[in-house]
Amino acid sequence: MKTTLLIMAAGIGSRFGGGIKQLEPVDANGHIIMDYSIHDAIEAGFNHVVFVIRKDIEKEFREAIGDRITAVCSAHSVTVDYAFQDLHDIPGEFPEGRTKPWGTGQAVLAAKDVVNTPFAVINADDYYGKEGFRAVHEYLVSGGEACMAGFVLKNTLSDNGGVTRGICAMDKDSNLTKVVETKNIVKTESGAEADGTVLDLNSLVSMNMWGLTPVFLKELELGFIEFFQKEVLANPLKAEYLIPSFIGELLAQGKMQVKVLKTDDTWYGMTYKEDVAAVKESFYQMLAAGVYKADLFSDL
Repeated sequence: MKTTLLIMAAGIGSRFGGGIKQLEPVDANGHIIMDYSIHDAIEAGFNHVVFVIRKDIEKEFREAIGDRITAVCSAHSVTVDYAFQDLHDIPGEFPEGRTKPWGTGQAVLAAKDVVNTPFAVINADDYYGKEGFRAVHEYLVSGGEACMAGFVLKNTLSDNGGVTRGICAMDKDSNLTKVVETKNIVKTESGAEADGTVLDLNSLVSMNMWGLTPVFLKELELGFIEFFQKEVLANPLKAEYLIPSFIGELLAQGKMQVKVLKTDDTWYGMTYKEDVAAVKESFYQMLAAGVYKADLFSDL
């Protein structure tokens, strides 16, 4: 069965502390987080990779990542496509002065012409671990229509500052009922809190790892039109079309059901420049423990 990994990488030009975080090597062989995600996805059974990027960075992206990954994928019978997120690719009049990207909803929509299979959506600069890819792939190939990898909150925090996480509310059958966007979550001596409110460290959170089908893309496209008629009209320069928010609307309307698949893997990301050393140390430990090989793709 054909299944697609859709990697949102259009923000690859965003900088943090003097470097492009998506291109920061995390091991001695120069691999970046995206390499590990692609490895884990292929290992789980995904056989199509789609990069969503901006057209203006295509040449640099192919030189730094794309051509190398295409060669790796070709060796494992995995196809690669590109889709381009364009600020002007919108179902309405472009607001004068708008420079902010339209968000993850538009990023996924950009790939609608190259995605015709069940697919997983991930961020380019997040490490999700093997378990999430396996669970999402298994759910999709068994006929599931929508799922989300639910990460344990304590496995997603930074030692270097506050983070924003979507805390999941679920019913007794692990179906998502809503995602509560919670900002400035910080570690404390006893656990974690956000603006003085103590949080359950074992809560499940969304890290933007979704399993979806082409049917969802049709809903997403209709939702983008409505977004322009309402949200953009009210806030033309800053309104964002975000996957979690849109899915939340569909859940509230009873138009969608999303299964939350718990993963105990630790999420790694480089939100702060100070996170880099800790992330690199984590990959060093995983390599030393044999979770991955130094020649990353050699075990596929």
